[in-house]
Amino acid sequence: MLNAVQERPARAAARPQARRRPGLLTRMRRSWWIYLFLLPTIVGYGLYTVYPLIASWWYAFLDWPSFADRGTFIGFDNFRRLVHDPLFWNAFKHSLLFIAIGVPLRVGLGLLVAIVLNQKATKLKGLFRTLIFLPVVTTGAILGVVFTLILDANGPINRTLVDLHLISHPIAFLANVHTSLYTGIGVWVWKWLGITMVYWLAALQTIPRSLYESAQLDGASAWQEFRYITLPGLKFFLIIITLIDTVAAFNVFDLLQTLTAGGPVYSSEVIEIFVYRTAFHATVPELGYASAAAVIFGLTTLAFAAVQAIGIRAARKGMATA
Repeated sequence: MLNAVQERPARAAARPQARRRPGLLTRMRRSWWIYLFLLPTIVGYGLYTVYPLIASWWYAFLDWPSFADRGTFIGFDNFRRLVHDPLFWNAFKHSLLFIAIGVPLRVGLGLLVAIVLNQKATKLKGLFRTLIFLPVVTTGAILGVVFTLILDANGPINRTLVDLHLISHPIAFLANVHTSLYTGIGVWVWKWLGITMVYWLAALQTIPRSLYESAQLDGASAWQEFRYITLPGLKFFLIIITLIDTVAAFNVFDLLQTLTAGGPVYSSEVIEIFVYRTAFHATVPELGYASAAAVIFGLTTLAFAAVQAIGIRAARKGMATA
């Protein structure tokens, strides 16, 4: 007993040394070969992501026509000019409209498809899941080119609608100022519906099957099961999936650029296309002015990402306490 009491301080003194982690430099020296394999990725990420990001912030304060070798520092003049630029606010409005229409459609249709494909009675579920997910792995630019042919006035969709006497004459889906943006939204929803479906399918697996079996024994209808079991069980996932899809709705450049290039008459131009056109396709390309618009676009995306992080954290806390 006395020996145990005498050994206790010695063990207590030795405990902090046993738990002490080696320093960062020591760990890096021990695992130097890991960083060697990561070096190509780190260099590429620095050259093509970090450097352009930092440079765009600096260019935003320059008056830099692309024909000049270098820009001239003008402070916040580019940002002041953007405030009074109707084309910039037109593109900004279209980006928000894209989110306001596209995200609810994508989230709602994704949930509907996931519920149908999650039913035991649904046949060939694997085939339908694959077909719906297939556009996700297809490049947006390729889909844009394909849909310009499909939605052409002489394309298969117009011919089918005319043959079925649903319309009297072909509709210029991509060449009409009233339909170009909404057509782009529809193609975007169709392309990314598969990934949202996967999110919902994963969420549906968290609801105990025993709840549905008990409801069926009590004579509950399909609508009652959806209202009182499915929806309450998915409310936290709804926050997460909606926020993820909202941030994704800002990245539509490749699809819209190949579909409409922002036209006709800027009717489908979003902020990404505005930045690209100002920097490279304008009569006098302006790198500084385009960079200022890109900075505002980046800050807007960052704000939505912050809301996404807060929403996901709140949803996780709610799931933990539920």
